[in-house]
Amino acid sequence: MTKFVPRTRSYFAYFDLNRKDRACLPALLHQSTPVKSAVLSRPTSELSNSSHLNQMLELLRTLMEYRSAEVRQRLEIVGREASMLHIDVLLLIYHFARFSAGNVLEIGPYVGGSSIAAAFGARESGMQKKIITIEAGGSVKHFRLSSRNIIKDLKKNLARFGVAEDVILINGRSLDEAIISEVRRRLSSRDVSLFIFDADNDVRRDLDCYGDLFNDGCWVVIDDYFGPAKAAPLRAQVDALVSEGRIVPFGYYGWGTWVGRWQQK
Repeated sequence: MTKFVPRTRSYFAYFDLNRKDRACLPALLHQSTPVKSAVLSRPTSELSNSSHLNQMLELLRTLMEYRSAEVRQRLEIVGREASMLHIDVLLLIYHFARFSAGNVLEIGPYVGGSSIAAAFGARESGMQKKIITIEAGGSVKHFRLSSRNIIKDLKKNLARFGVAEDVILINGRSLDEAIISEVRRRLSSRDVSLFIFDADNDVRRDLDCYGDLFNDGCWVVIDDYFGPAKAAPLRAQVDALVSEGRIVPFGYYGWGTWVGRWQQK
C-alpha cells in the first residue's frame, strides 16, 4: 500500500475528522489506558499517553490510506447490499481481521456486511483464522436495508460475496447455554483478536461471558455508541468499562461506532 501521508505530529494536518471526533479527543486521552507496542499497559506517565495518542493517529492514517485503496471499492458494494455500517468501519474491520494474529468473534452480524469485511481481511492475511458470528435472527424494518428473514438474507449474502465457507454462523442468542458451549467448543482462551458487537444495548453481558477468549489487545468494535435509542445505555456501559480499565478507546468512527482494545485483568 502506498504511503503518501507525511509523518507529522499535527493531528489536524493529517486527518479529515469531523467536529465530534475532534471534540472527543481530549476526553479520550484523559480516560484512556494507553498501549505499549501491541500490549496494553496502565497509564503511568505523559510518555505513555503520548504512545497511546501516536497509535490512535497511526490507526487514522491507516484508515485514510484504505480510503484510496482497491479494497474500498469492494467494501462499498458490500456496504450497499449487506450492511448499515459506515464504509470506514467496514475498512477497519477488514484491517483488524487481516493483520491481527487471532480469530474473530462477532455478535449481531445482521445480514452480513461486517462478517464479509472480516472474511475478506482474514482470507488476505495468508493465515488460517476462524470467523464465528452469532445471530438470533428475526426480521427488521429499515428505510434502506430491511429483512423479513435475517438468517436467510445473511446466508444469501455470505454466499453472494464468496465467503460462506469462511464464516461459521451460529443461529441463536449469545447467552443461551447451547450457544456458549458451541462458541467455546470452537475457540480457546486468548484465541480472539477481533470482537465485533452490533446486537442490543448490553455489550457488558457478552464481554463478561466471552472476554476470557480475547487476547490482550484484542480489537473491539461496538456499534451504536452514538445514535439510536439503544445508544444511551450502551454508551454508559462502554464508558464504565473504560473507567474500569477493561477496554481502551481508540476513537469513534462512521455514524457512531466505538473502536478500542481489550485489556486483560
